Amino acid sequence: MSKAFNSIGFTDTWPFTLEWLPQPAYLVGGAVRDGLLGRKADYLDLDFVVLEQAIHTAQNIAKYYKAGFVLLDAERQIARVVFPGATVDFAQAQANSLAQDLQRRDFTLNAIAYNPFTQELIDPHQGQTDIQNRLIRMISSQNLRDDPLRLLRGYRQAAQLGCQLEPQTQATIRQLAPFLSQVAVERVQTELGYLLNTAKGVVWIKQAWEDHLLSGFFPSASEQFDRLLKIDPAVETLHQHSPTLTPRLSHPLRNTIKTSQLAIAKLTCLLTRDPSVAEVELTQLKYSKAEIRESIAILKGLATLQQTPPSQMSLRQQYFLFQEVGTLFPALAVLAVASGVPVASLSPLIARYLNPDDPVAHPQVLVTGNELMKILNLSPSPKIGQLLMKIQLAQVEGQILTREQALRWVAQSLEHGE
Repeated sequence: MSKAFNSIGFTDTWPFTLEWLPQPAYLVGGAVRDGLLGRKADYLDLDFVVLEQAIHTAQNIAKYYKAGFVLLDAERQIARVVFPGATVDFAQAQANSLAQDLQRRDFTLNAIAYNPFTQELIDPHQGQTDIQNRLIRMISSQNLRDDPLRLLRGYRQAAQLGCQLEPQTQATIRQLAPFLSQVAVERVQTELGYLLNTAKGVVWIKQAWEDHLLSGFFPSASEQFDRLLKIDPAVETLHQHSPTLTPRLSHPLRNTIKTSQLAIAKLTCLLTRDPSVAEVELTQLKYSKAEIRESIAILKGLATLQQTPPSQMSLRQQYFLFQEVGTLFPALAVLAVASGVPVASLSPLIARYLNPDDPVAHPQVLVTGNELMKILNLSPSPKIGQLLMKIQLAQVEGQILTREQALRWVAQSLEHGE
């Protein structure tokens, strides 16, 4: 045991006071590890091991602080308290033994406990030494076998923490790699998402693929790794050219889907280039319909840019490109640069995208289908959609600029039977 963490500056960040914890109680896992590494999180994720009354403790804290309570596992006595800025889990140590709890964990740097009452660290597996050496070392091969997701989690934590895998641990992961197929794909996708959203994740994605953890999900990825490794340098190149575009790469796909544009660009590098096959790969990993749609759109957009250089694109071709990728144009741009498209050749498209009034990238709706039917006395039919598309294209090419011009243009087209 050793002294650590002065309670001031550590426990004062908790959403509840120490008096609510039974004695002894131990903070374990990532929060202890991150504290030793000096890492600070915007959202607190605390895990406590207590020797008795885990659920009762969680219920009391939730009731007093008017926080959410979730019973995670009644048999194993695990419960969760959800605060606005923190999640706190309480688990009862099996056989009332902290040592047994720590023995069952994945890696040594996650098998350190902190007693907030005595400010002592309990570190039976020398996790502090591995933290100092930036090493991820397994507790045992059986622990990894018991939950094969831990195999991939080792690579994710290496990326996030700036660590290396201890050689024997990595060799064991290679041997156990086939067992990852037993894990629910949603859990695999979550770990992959962390890697895609981590600045140093690309190298570890490649390593995980080479160690046979991801090759079953992305059989063609080996052909794309050169492009994947060029994504982050491409961001820098693009930033030097257009500093107002690259911040948008951190934007999520939408409010309900936190996957960033940059992560989607990286994800497409793992996919087979054939959009229909890529869609199957993404579906197997249970990506959402929106994530699949956006990834396929970027793949198609890249194929368009590689087939027809931007300087040779007609206004109509540019319009359809922007319609294809929408707000994900920054992701397409960085993927294109990583694929060898000169950033200078993208300049006209970047300028259009950044100009909210540009009629090619951001065409305004001059007239709706309902207005066409009402003003021109037209019946609902596929013809309405065709007319609206013609209006958009005429607007893109500068033939019409206003609503009145659009209506006259449609009337003239109908007169001529077009």
